[in-house]
Amino acid sequence: MAKSEHQEQVAFIHAAKKYLVATGNEYMKPLLFAIPNGGKRDQRTAASLKMEGVRAGVPDLFFAKPTKSAYGLFIEMKKVVGGAVSKDQKKMLEALEDEGYVCRVARGGDQAIQIFKDYIEDRI
Repeated sequence: MAKSEHQEQVAFIHAAKKYLVATGNEYMKPLLFAIPNGGKRDQRTAASLKMEGVRAGVPDLFFAKPTKSAYGLFIEMKKVVGGAVSKDQKKMLEALEDEGYVCRVARGGDQAIQIFKDYIEDRI
């Protein structure tokens, strides 16, 4: 059975933390975090979050570690099969890239971990 986007993201976070420890970069673990911007909410909660600054299209994950060529890495997670990138997500990814961030859409946890490794090793 195919994994959900949530399951793929959880698998990625686990693999990324393991990779950081294995490569002697455990200190970077707090710099990788999820941005809980999506999901279904009741109208009151949605309105409250919007007032707090929640924005449509913000990617799912951020790695707040600059490299020689970028300010940080944003990853938008999707299931391996299915799950379209919305118009708001496309616009946000383009805007963030214009500001010097690396932005990628990952189709599953395996692709996300490869993107993460490539970013850390400055191959992106």
